[in-house]
Amino acid sequence: MYSQRFYPGTRNSTALIFDRQYGNIDSIVCHRLQTCKPYIERLELELILEGHNGCVNCLEWSDTGQVLASGSDDQEVILWDVFRKRKIACLHTPHKGNIFSVKFLPKTNNNLIVSGAADKSIFVFDLNRRNNEVPIWSCQCHWSRVKRLATAPDIPFNFWSAGEDGNILQFDIREPHRCKSDDKVVLINLSRQISNNAEAKCIAVNPRRPELIAVGANDAFARLYDRRMLRLDSVEIGSRRVRDLNSANGNASSIDQQANQSLKNCVTYFCPGQYYNNNPKLHGRDIKAITYLTFNQYGNELLVNMGAEHIYLYDINNPVDPIFLNLPDYKTSSLGINETTMSGGIEDQITIVKRKLPENVESFKKMGNDYLENEKYLRAIDQYSEAIEIAPFCPILYLNRATALMRRSWYGDVYAAIRDCHKALNLDPSYIKAHFRLARALFFLGKTKEADECLTELIKRFPSYESNHGVMMLKKEINERISNNGNNGSTIVGGNNGNGSNGNSNSSTGGNVGNGSESDSDFLPLDINDFEWNCRINAKDYQQRFVGHCNTTTDIKEANFFGDDYIVAGSDDGNFFIWERPNNIIKSVFKADMAIVNCVQPHPNICLLATSGIDQEIKIWSPVANTLENKSVNRVQYIDSVVDSNQQKMKTDPFDLNTNSSFCRSS
Repeated sequence: MYSQRFYPGTRNSTALIFDRQYGNIDSIVCHRLQTCKPYIERLELELILEGHNGCVNCLEWSDTGQVLASGSDDQEVILWDVFRKRKIACLHTPHKGNIFSVKFLPKTNNNLIVSGAADKSIFVFDLNRRNNEVPIWSCQCHWSRVKRLATAPDIPFNFWSAGEDGNILQFDIREPHRCKSDDKVVLINLSRQISNNAEAKCIAVNPRRPELIAVGANDAFARLYDRRMLRLDSVEIGSRRVRDLNSANGNASSIDQQANQSLKNCVTYFCPGQYYNNNPKLHGRDIKAITYLTFNQYGNELLVNMGAEHIYLYDINNPVDPIFLNLPDYKTSSLGINETTMSGGIEDQITIVKRKLPENVESFKKMGNDYLENEKYLRAIDQYSEAIEIAPFCPILYLNRATALMRRSWYGDVYAAIRDCHKALNLDPSYIKAHFRLARALFFLGKTKEADECLTELIKRFPSYESNHGVMMLKKEINERISNNGNNGSTIVGGNNGNGSNGNSNSSTGGNVGNGSESDSDFLPLDINDFEWNCRINAKDYQQRFVGHCNTTTDIKEANFFGDDYIVAGSDDGNFFIWERPNNIIKSVFKADMAIVNCVQPHPNICLLATSGIDQEIKIWSPVANTLENKSVNRVQYIDSVVDSNQQKMKTDPFDLNTNSSFCRSS
């Protein structure tokens, strides 16, 4: 018989596979402790770093977190030792425009750093060289501004760039490179997919699966590519200028068809469901832009900050389709009881049991109802969300939150209400109020055909409600819209999505579609090919949504994961926001800039944040001692008024990429 022998330091294959996929368990525990609640509650301004002479547009921590790099309008890159509160080095770069992105190249001991700027150029610097301000590698392959750079943790010497020429370029600095030559560096050309006006705004590489690259552009769609299925093109073939020349020669269509064929089965689109429309004639000109996107440390979630909108989180491993009308079978309830065979009295009793709340949740519901009656919709939604976190099986909580969302009517609120109505109906298919509210929400969203079908099904299932006043009035409104439009009344992608009370028909962030009226003259058609249209109508829906900040003025505004349980982002009001997951409630708001906060970069290992914006300083935030003397002077106390002001600004001050104000040198 063989005896078992154990050797110190050896590990079984399962442990090795787990570590390869998810990282060392010790690092996971440290990551979760990084943002424990006591730390977040004591977060405060610790340090101000001064040295730049312009807006600080980008921040980047080294992989160990020992060094912070910053890029600015002054065309300088500064390296900081935050813990010793000093400047390590200042690179007077050859850039002739605002620096928008700076990255440490991985596996190089933080000695190599790459920068991209508005002058269309990219430079790589070796910090160990005596004359480290002279680039060791340079590129001017982009035809327009370089907005973002990206690296992969385990791929040294490689990086990717996103430019407003619509190109995503891939580089390996170990290879010789000649700019705008036959060198094949163009990985993705958005101009071929969308139009000549396509601009790449941001890019991110999945840290666990570096073959996956997410791209944000000047539209509402986050695109996730598998670069293993893409072939590189030369800049001359990939450039917009040459594409225009080909268009003049009648060759563009064949080139585009070849390019789109190569994208088949290797790209997935993600977009909030309120922008879904399966009618190609109603795809209006793009009116949104994604200002930033990033993956979580596990590579399974994609966080997207959308200009003139909110922040959305997508589950890339389990993507879901948008939902509008998908009624559950009424015959079988969530309790497994056939309700159609019951008398009215017994049925009412069963319904009451299913909607009865646990005692510890009733207080949340009552407080939410009070806020709802007093038109404090943000607080009402927060109360219902906290209650749902405790008791996710209670349909009345979802319906009440849907009511608050529809009354608040911020961007995307009506669609969020539709999602909540479906959750309530899945828990209780006999919930008549949920049926009716779903029909009304579909009507407000402009989904008139679906609203009519939902209301018809309600009457079919509950005949006694055919003469109900609310049902009759909604039926009348639906019929009037169908009669006026001569079609199903569906509205264009990207509209206000509200109840029409706060719409702004002149806003470039979307016309007022609350009343469902539509006219071909109201919308400028977007010339997209069949491939792009097919990708858009098959876009996957979001998993979570974070609201409250304002993102209308600059197109470099970030949103990041802060540990596993929090999301952070800057705002046009000079604040940065912290949301707590999974209820997505605003945990804290901090004043961090006189005008606009663009960058919010969490430290990779500890509870520490670096922020920057229009001001020339960089601010460092960390937990302080929990004493009575340490009263916060930067934490915003009246969050409701700040949030309301932000949402009004988003409706009255639309996102405009051509803005040229004193605050928009970074846009």
